[in-house]
Order: sequence, then structure tokens, then C-alpha cells
Amino acid sequence: MEEEMNVRDLRKRVPYQIQRDVLDELSVDQVAEKSDFKISTKEKLRDAVRCTGPRFKSCFLSFVPLLTWLPRYPFRENAIGDLISGISVGIMHLPQGMAYALLAAVPPVFGLYSSFYPILIYFIFGTSKHISVGTYAVMSVMIGSVTERLAPDSDFMIPGNDTNSTTLDIIGRDAERVKIAATVTFLSGIFQLLLGLVRFGFVVTYLSEPLVRAYTTAAAIHVIVSQLKYSFGISPQRYSGPLSLIYTVIEICALLGKTNIGTLVVSIVTILGLVAAKELSALAARKIPVPIPVELITIIVATVVSWQMDLKTEYGVEVVGQIPSGLQAPVAPAVSLLGSMVGDAFALAVVGYGIAISLGRIFALKYAYKVDSNQELIALGLSNAIGGLFNCFAISCSMSRSMVQVSTGGKSQVAGAISAVVILVILLKIGELFEELPKAVLAAIIYVNLHGMMKQFGDICSLWRTNKVDMVVWVMTMILTVLLNPDLGLAASIAFSILTVVFRTQLPKYSILGQVPGTDIYRPVEDYHQVKEIPGIMIFRSSATLYFANAEMYIDALYEKTGVDVAKLLSHKKKLEAKRLRKEKKAAKKAKKEAKKRAKEAADKAAKGEEPQFSETDDSGEEPELSHAEANGDVNKLSVKESKDVATVEVGPDPDSTLPQAIILDLSPVNFLDTVGVKTLRNIYKDYGEAGVQVYLCGCQRGVVESMEKGDFFNEKVTKSILFSSVHDAVLYSQQGNSKEVQYILISHRHTYQRFPNLNKTYVECWWPRQYFETSMHE
Repeated sequence: MEEEMNVRDLRKRVPYQIQRDVLDELSVDQVAEKSDFKISTKEKLRDAVRCTGPRFKSCFLSFVPLLTWLPRYPFRENAIGDLISGISVGIMHLPQGMAYALLAAVPPVFGLYSSFYPILIYFIFGTSKHISVGTYAVMSVMIGSVTERLAPDSDFMIPGNDTNSTTLDIIGRDAERVKIAATVTFLSGIFQLLLGLVRFGFVVTYLSEPLVRAYTTAAAIHVIVSQLKYSFGISPQRYSGPLSLIYTVIEICALLGKTNIGTLVVSIVTILGLVAAKELSALAARKIPVPIPVELITIIVATVVSWQMDLKTEYGVEVVGQIPSGLQAPVAPAVSLLGSMVGDAFALAVVGYGIAISLGRIFALKYAYKVDSNQELIALGLSNAIGGLFNCFAISCSMSRSMVQVSTGGKSQVAGAISAVVILVILLKIGELFEELPKAVLAAIIYVNLHGMMKQFGDICSLWRTNKVDMVVWVMTMILTVLLNPDLGLAASIAFSILTVVFRTQLPKYSILGQVPGTDIYRPVEDYHQVKEIPGIMIFRSSATLYFANAEMYIDALYEKTGVDVAKLLSHKKKLEAKRLRKEKKAAKKAKKEAKKRAKEAADKAAKGEEPQFSETDDSGEEPELSHAEANGDVNKLSVKESKDVATVEVGPDPDSTLPQAIILDLSPVNFLDTVGVKTLRNIYKDYGEAGVQVYLCGCQRGVVESMEKGDFFNEKVTKSILFSSVHDAVLYSQQGNSKEVQYILISHRHTYQRFPNLNKTYVECWWPRQYFETSMHE
């Protein structure tokens, strides 16, 4: 602490001096010798499509990263760690793959397929060294919503021998659901592949961390609800669309009376056993280098107990059933189904990529390497597209498996390839041994593995302390995903998240800046006690960019902060103009009537032989003189006077009596201008100019200046001389430019022309600098 104070004191003693001329935008362009060199679109396109040997090699190696890192693989340093890590993760794939297959509403063996083919593809094309791709709960439940919607149980009911009895064709239903799951996975992979090829990896930027965490939490709730039927041994009706989760919960509550006691006991015992085993495993993790495969031990024990006690026959406990050995040949996707699942496939593509790249970047930052976001899209796209041909369902990255892969010494993608080999051995030789495994055990494994996602509810309290807008995004994402299902919930959540950004730009902080004494630093006057406003100069700044959504509020805030509503001021002057015209019209009519009367009197006198007399003076015989207010240009004291040939205007308390000499708009927070923004600045400059206030702009980025140029902001009268690089330049210039006293006088009647005969008499009423009249008088 003391050292920090010494450094701070040292910085205070460092002098900072600079002497230069005040520079506007034109002067800066001249001093810095602005370059007008621009690459044409044709040249950019030609350069983009130009193919050279080095460029082709670079593109090919970036498309197949395996060819880059595998030849340089440090065998001695990484081989043992990757081997142990791969075996550990492969063992985890077995129970998780089978369990998550239930979420996807397909037979468990297809979860093992999904833990094999995609991993091998990612091993070749992926760039993250530490994430473990494969089945994932959120992706599986999204797949399940599609398969159960397009292939409900009601479509596979077969009439029985009795009149009112029906049986479910499980084989036909599962075959159709596998086809649907594979097709939507293939389509999502195509979406990811196309997005990656067009370099659209930045799409993940719309998935903020609060949104992703809330979304996975809500998806975990969908997962838990979907597995309740396996824990209670009941068969609730399938609901789809918005609020389907609520309807499902109500249906399950109504069916609790039909709970299978044997299934419930298996679920409770498995959950308690898993929780206890994981706690013991966490305590022993410090002494044992390899984590205890709790899930694998659980399914082995459960399978043995189920086989010995014949739980399926004796207690009606539903088991996994037949698990075929070996691999299946590729199958073409069902093209006829593609149109009905486009939205679901795109949601799967975005969610799967968002989760994988988020976790991949965390590990890349921790272990100091780079993850290519576009190549990750391509890798996941190929994994899903090719996996879909082999009846796999969509995959992503699992946090639990990735943590195990890292903690057991995994240092490269080789660990993932070894885990795929473990799954291959299980598929070829061991898979059929788990046919007697109760589905309730798999559901229990899912519940326990989701406890980490449930802990994410604690984000609400932490976000409340750090950023309340992010907390609102979290809560709304949670609610929308729960109510609208994962597919529609994701779209609604992203839309709401983007709206919060729009709202924040619509409700920025508007400030009047003042100068820190003795410096060229300007800060909001309401935030500092020693910051003082510059007399006669208002410096206005918005914390957000200026565009169509907040342009009107920008003007309103400017009027409020400066204390001058120019619109009302100009309206007031227009009313005065109309009033003056009415007075002049009335005076003209009266003068015309008097002229006729005088002409008649003159004619009468002429008829009587008398000589008519004319005078250009008023009734008192004296030439009218300007009042003291008119002579000194005091607009606020002009009064309305009516005489035979005079009509002057009384302005009264003028709204512009407190107008500043200049207004400086600090545009440093503005990173772009649309046409509405340019028009807004043009109107501000014009309106305040008509009110006699000069407007200057400062801190404009190059893109903002270009937008103003393209928007015809500049012309012969408005040049770049009103643009300044800093607030201080604008302040110094405005003080210098307004140092001469400029007074204004209102010309409103013909006696002014008598005092100032050189004035053009076509100007009935206008504002003129007082120096003009002084010059005219001398002439």
C-alpha cells in the first residue's frame, strides 16, 4: 500500500507540458498529412480470391489442424497423461452416453454411437486441446423435444385383441425417433459447417455468459422433468409447444398415485449412493491421481443387482433392453423431414457451438494457446453432419468430462481419441452386458450430474451486486426457456438480451462537462466538486452512440441540460413575426385610410382655393428617433408602438436571455452515425445557429466524420472548422472566436432606414450585428 502511494506521488510530480496551436479538423488533416489512399472493392475482392502456394498451404493446414500439431506431438511429455485421461473420460462416456440417450428419446446404444464417431471427427478438425466433446444433457433434451414431437407414442399404438385395448409398437417408434434424431443432427451440422465456412464464428458473441448459464440452468430443469417418468415408473402424456413443461409437471403430479414402488426405490437408493460416493471421491481426490469412476461402478452394480433379482419381471422395473454389438453402416438422412425441423436444427447449431467455444476459450486462456472460433464451427459441423449419417444425435462439450480430462493429465486432443477407442471396445464387446440396467439408474445419474447446473441459481445474487441488467437477462432467460422450451426460449432470450443493449443506448447518461482547474481535462460537473463550467460555454456529452433509437432523446436532453429549448425559442419568434405582420397590415390599412382622408381633405381645400401641406414628421413636427433600447440593441426591452406609419415589435422577456455563447458537443463516445444521427447534428447546428449560438463538435472518430461527409453535413457555410480533436481545443477556439462583443438589434420599421439609409430596405425584420450599423452610420 505504501509503495503504491509512493508511485502515485511520483506520478504527481511528473510535469506535463505541451504548447501548440488550437487545431480544428482541417488543421489536423494538414499537419498530420491525411492520406486519401483507399483500396477499392475490386482490389479487395481480387486479393481475397487470389490463390498462391503459401496461402493454399496455410488454408489447408488451418482446415485440418491435425496435420499441424500431430507431427510435433511431444510423445514423452504428453503420452502418459493423455492415455490416463483418455481412459478416464472414455469410462465416463459409457454411463453418460446411455443416460443422455434417454433424454433424446432414443435407445441407449445410440448414445454410445454419439460418443464415438463425433469424437474422432473433432480429433482431426478441432483446435481445443482440453474440451471433451460428446453427448451433452442440454443438447439431448433439445433433440428429445424434436423426436417426441414428430414421433409421439400415439402414432404407434396398435389395436389389441380386445376391443378397447391397444399396445405400443416400441420397435417402430424407436426406429422412427432414431431417424428423426439423426436427421436433425445432420441438418444442425450443415448449419454449423456453413457458418464456419463464411467466417461467422462471431455469432457466439450474442450468447453472453449470463445468458448461457441461465439457459443451461433452465435446460437442466427440462432434463429433470423429462426423467421423472423413469424415476416414478409412470407414462405421462407427451406435450409440445409453449408451456409444455408446466403441463407435463401437472400430468406427473396427477399420475403419482400410479407410481411403481420398485422403480422409485431403485431411484432413491441410486441417488443416495451416487451422492455419497461422489463426496468420498472428492475427499480422496487429493491422494488418488485418477478419479474414481463412480458412474461406471454404479451401473455395473445396478446391472448385477437387476440381473440377480430379476427386477424387470418381479417388480416391473423398466430396463435398458437390447444393446446390439458392433457398428452400423451409414444411412442417408430423411430429406422429407428437413422442412419441419429447420428452426430446431439452427437452435441446436447455435447452442452446441456456444457452449463448446465458451468452454474452449476458458481452457485456452488458462493454458496459453489459441482457439479458432471459425474452425471450431467447422469441426463441430463435420462432427454432427457425419455423425448424423451414422445415427448419432447432436453433440457438444461437457464441463464434467472436460474437467476430468484436464485433472487427469490430458494435454491434447489425443486424450479424446483414446476415449473414443474405449467406447469402440465397449460397443464391440461389452455393450450387451448392460441390457438389464434399470433406466431409473440412468435417470439418477442424470440428476446427480446436473447438480452443478442447479448451483448456477446463485448467479442471481452475485449479478444483483455486480450488474443488475445482467441479472435481469439471467432471470428472463430462465423464465423464457422454461416456459417456451429450449428452442423458442433461446431465440426469445437472445432477442431480449439484444433489447437490453438497445435500452441501454436509449437511456444513456447525459452530462454537462466542466474543467478540472488548471488542466485540459473535462469531467461531468455533477460528479466532482472542484470541476467548474466554462462561463458562456456549455459542453454536452452522452455516454452512448447517437443513432435513430435515441436521437430524439439526445435533443431533449441537450435542451434540458443547456436550459434552452430552441424549438420553443424559434416558435416564440415566429409568433412575434406573425404578430408584427398583423400590426403592419393593420397600420397599412389605417395609413391607407388616412391617406384617402388626407387626399380628400386636400381635394376639398384645393376646391376652396387653399394650398395643401405635406410633412414627413409626426404630429409633433419632429422626426421620430430610435428609443434607447433600439439604439443599444437591447432586444428584451423593445416595445410595440403604433403611430401613423410605424409598427415596432415588443419582444418582452425573451427565452434566449440566458443563451450561452457556444455549445460544444463531445462526440467521443459515438462510434458510428446513421442518417438520423447526421440529420440530428445538422438540425442542432442550424437551430442553435438561428438562435445566435455557435455549435462545435469534438472527439469525432474517423468513421463518424466520414458518415457526416456522406450525409452532406458539410457545405459552403458549414466546414470542418467546427470539428476539433479535443474538448479543450474547442473551448479555446470558442473563447477566442467570441471574444469580440457582438450585439444584435431588431430592424422592424421604416424609421430605421432613415437612421441607417445604407441598409437594404427589402429586409423588413432580421437580426444584424451591431457593428454593421456602426459601419453604416459612418458611411
